[in-house]
Amino acid sequence: MDFSQPCVIAEYGPGEGVHSREIARRMNPDSHLLLFELDPAFSHDLERQFARDRRVHVIHGDAARLPEELEKRGIGCCDYILSGIPFSILKIDKKRALLQKTHDALAPGGSFIIYQVTNELRQHATFFEHAESEYFLQNIPPMFITVFQRSQSLNGREYPAAQRTLVGAHRSA
Repeated sequence: MDFSQPCVIAEYGPGEGVHSREIARRMNPDSHLLLFELDPAFSHDLERQFARDRRVHVIHGDAARLPEELEKRGIGCCDYILSGIPFSILKIDKKRALLQKTHDALAPGGSFIIYQVTNELRQHATFFEHAESEYFLQNIPPMFITVFQRSQSLNGREYPAAQRTLVGAHRSA
């Protein structure tokens, strides 16, 4: 993730907030981090952890609500979406619907970054223009980290990196 400029990041299933804390620490002051957590205890703890950080928004709910939550906050799209939720246990229709919403919520050139114990998601995320996976044995349990990339064009128009950030940067405080 490039933290040098303002960006919008969503995280699906942050749990205790290990990655969220590091992301918030590195984020630009004008960035936004939307945390989608289903577990009430984790949501409550995340709200407590980030109570003083106006850039972090804890959403106690399903990640499939991403489009509605972006619209509610006046945010056009995400630059990055991070997920550790176990896609392999989701029913196929829910998995594909969430992947489609994720793709559609990304800015041109945006990245969907997942860490999973299996690499089966690649076969379902075919509408992403680019995917790159790496297997990390050092992690316990070992994990695949896959970065799915959305095309840098939107409706046939190319967006250079500086303009992509502006597309994803339309937001309200």
